[in-house]
Amino acid sequence: MKALRTPDDRFADLTDYSFAPNYLTVEDTEGGRLRVHYLDEGPRDAAPVLLMHGEPTWSYLYRHMVHRFTAKGHRVVAPDLVGFGKSDKPVQRGDHTYQRHVDWMSSVLSQLDLRDITLVCQDWGGLIGLRLWADMPDRFARIVIANTALPTGDQPMGKAFEAWREFSQQVPEFRAGRIVYGGTTAKLTEDEVAAYDAPFPDESYMAGARHFPMLVPTRPDDPASQANRDAWQVLTTLDTPVLTAFGADDKVMAGVEKAFQTRLPGAKNQPHVILPNAGHFVQEDAGEALADLTNQFIDQTG
Repeated sequence: MKALRTPDDRFADLTDYSFAPNYLTVEDTEGGRLRVHYLDEGPRDAAPVLLMHGEPTWSYLYRHMVHRFTAKGHRVVAPDLVGFGKSDKPVQRGDHTYQRHVDWMSSVLSQLDLRDITLVCQDWGGLIGLRLWADMPDRFARIVIANTALPTGDQPMGKAFEAWREFSQQVPEFRAGRIVYGGTTAKLTEDEVAAYDAPFPDESYMAGARHFPMLVPTRPDDPASQANRDAWQVLTTLDTPVLTAFGADDKVMAGVEKAFQTRLPGAKNQPHVILPNAGHFVQEDAGEALADLTNQFIDQTG
């Protein structure tokens, strides 16, 4: 599998992102290996908070939250998905499948031997992270779900998602920074916009970012639909505590939190929240509030 690696100088002097890089490798399923970048902050012997980002972001998304967790004594692990951030970027769109991305992140969890995990997941961080929870539930202690879904294609995703998917395929220049800017209410500085653009020097690095919207199951016979149905079957039997925290101004994910609240046993009677003045990228608009809610949830369910 051919992959590109973003030059390190693209990540020099990023705003509020002074974390040490960590790397491991995963099998690419074709006889080669891919390098995966992750943040690993706080005491290594503490229970981890696993921060899973989505499309088209990377671990930079969580920069305002990491210190809120380490200040409470938690370990923080924030991987960059393959194709994003400082992780390697397979160049063919067909290299990116939903199952491969689940398998690659599963390998990360297994190699780091993470246990007693508090998962915080948003966007594709949920589509992948919730599958990880279903595949290895014994590793997870609690789940915080923010502006994401686990679609099976049996229900329509809605006009806002369809508009986003069409835009992602037709826009001549795919600018990650401008996309994140458009999905926030507080809006980003130019330096922050540049930080989201940093992983992608040109279009050749963007196969994953371009293709992810097409991997969301939107019809019952989608290649990932049955795997997600199977995951739901597992998740609806688990009593792992679940907290939902969705941005109020996210048109794409509006109302999706109710599926988790009603179907997941561990979500019952939890203090679910709608974060005001927050869009799809809640970590940008309300990151510190989301971190504090997660810390409280850890304390309440520990």
